[in-house]
Amino acid sequence: MKFFVTGVGGQLGFDVINELKARKYYCIGSDILQDAKCEGDEYIQLDITDEKAVFEAISCCMPDAVIHCAAWTAVDAAEDEANIGKVRAINADGTKNIALACKKIGCKMLYISTDYVFDGNGDTPWEPDCKEYSPLNVYGQTKLEGEKAVSGLLDSYFIVRIAWVFGKNGSNFVKTMLNLSKKYSSLRVVCDQIGTPTYTADLARLLVDICESEKYGYYHATNEGGYISWYDFACEIFKQANIDMQITPVTTAEYGASVAARPFNSRLDKSKLAANGFTPLPDWKDALARYIKELLQ
Repeated sequence: MKFFVTGVGGQLGFDVINELKARKYYCIGSDILQDAKCEGDEYIQLDITDEKAVFEAISCCMPDAVIHCAAWTAVDAAEDEANIGKVRAINADGTKNIALACKKIGCKMLYISTDYVFDGNGDTPWEPDCKEYSPLNVYGQTKLEGEKAVSGLLDSYFIVRIAWVFGKNGSNFVKTMLNLSKKYSSLRVVCDQIGTPTYTADLARLLVDICESEKYGYYHATNEGGYISWYDFACEIFKQANIDMQITPVTTAEYGASVAARPFNSRLDKSKLAANGFTPLPDWKDALARYIKELLQ
């Protein structure tokens, strides 16, 4: 198979390319950056909001599958009135451009989405085929618009929703906690937002597994190990990193500061993965241990 991957300058796209190369697949990486770090066979600078450029790039490469990781992911900045148009152009219109190109050449498309398409109410895990969408912020709304573009234009598509991502190539909660520990001896961390972390190196393996199949549709993917709070995650980070840190659990309301509303319930039901023959991701504590070891090397 030949793959085209967008957003290789980000955490997930970077690891997807590495996974594809490990499996000896021919892969083309793309990003809006002129020189994103990419280990693919080719690299293309690409603005996904440019429909003509997207079609030319994908039709020239003629991949068997496109893994679309590129997105605006700065959740708070997306709420800025000056940014909303750009966020929609990337997450919704850019995704539509990718889907149109995939339709024209007849290839598969895997779109990375988010738990933020739901409102986060209740304490029941969201099922992948649930259509009770009600995003709380601009990021979630535009990612949902991207989902609808993909499902409305294509038959051969996978929509994979993820949450709480951490990886080597980019910023994330783990790196933030470790960096804050160099400045502070105590931290306040939110305890009423519940979900499960996702290690991009593990996720990349699953995404390629999915693309190798023809089991199309919606999936949810995070590491295994149950549902936790950000407070729980922070405690485990410092435990595994052998850092003495006083952590105080606080509610979202007590913590304050966030511009965009966050879902309290980010629990994702992943049972569809095993039901369709895919190997679930490892336990999140195991993933965190491997990740911290990699960071400290």
